[in-house]
Amino acid sequence: MTPAEQALRDAAFEYHRSPGKGKISVTPTKPLSNQRDLSLAYSPGVAYPCLAIEADPSLASEYTARGNLVGVITNGTAVLGLGDIGPLASKPVMEGKGCLFKKFAGIDVFDIELAERDPDKLVDIIAALEPTLGGVNLEDIKAPECFYIEKKLRERMKIPVFHDDQHGTAIISSAALINGLELVGKDIGQVKMAVSGAGAAAIACLDLMVNLGVNIENILVCDSKGVIHTERADALAGKLDESKQRYCRNTNARTLADAMNSADVFLGCSAAGVVDADMVKSMGTQPIILALANPEPEIRPEIAKAARPDCIIATGRSDYPNQVN
Repeated sequence: MTPAEQALRDAAFEYHRSPGKGKISVTPTKPLSNQRDLSLAYSPGVAYPCLAIEADPSLASEYTARGNLVGVITNGTAVLGLGDIGPLASKPVMEGKGCLFKKFAGIDVFDIELAERDPDKLVDIIAALEPTLGGVNLEDIKAPECFYIEKKLRERMKIPVFHDDQHGTAIISSAALINGLELVGKDIGQVKMAVSGAGAAAIACLDLMVNLGVNIENILVCDSKGVIHTERADALAGKLDESKQRYCRNTNARTLADAMNSADVFLGCSAAGVVDADMVKSMGTQPIILALANPEPEIRPEIAKAARPDCIIATGRSDYPNQVN
């Protein structure tokens, strides 16, 4: 660990524990300074809005905070670039997302970490929270289960359900791609793309980028086994899940290094340090590098820039320029 990384680590620990523990709290929005306030906030006065909501459920948004309350919900199976660290260890991330909702949108959040890995049970638990919440933000649930969970919740719930790792990452990374291509003067329909990662974030990014004009035949996707290609054992056995099958290609490329050779764009939604300087050097002219693994990107900007001064690089970190994700 470098001195700078050690300093960041120490500062992060101190930030999270002092002066109060964690990053969020619940604060009353009405006065509670005398007996009358208490009689309005709780018994007997609280009975009137309860009965009104029973008669007309839409009044819940008038008399409670539900309409501005989002549940940030996870089971901790795919947390940032940290992986399957479990629900309790994911809590600082969920609190952090709650801070972002409140700071930048004025939306209140309950962070909810669930010790449940079964997709159908997760759907049942989350759907049962509908009376509490005005919306659901699914967070850091591993693929392919996350696709199923979001789909089933949207079918069952009457409030918005949004899987941040898919749609949030896809929107911002696609915006970065469009702007980057404009800067380097390349046609979105002609660029070659190499992708590291085939989880929820990567697949959602690719689906949106294809809708925006990227040629799906020009995309090579790598998972933990290398390039997803038609001669792979899992492809031949029909064991690829549907999302990976869409991006399975007939190609001689087998490794991420092969995929990046002559590529115009690299999209990383995978793990720290999987890209090296030689791989960046092999890319096409003025390459666009979206190294979005958190908290440590696939390649650090200073390494990428040293290898290819003409590259445009973005990461998911707020301590580097061009933060994406």
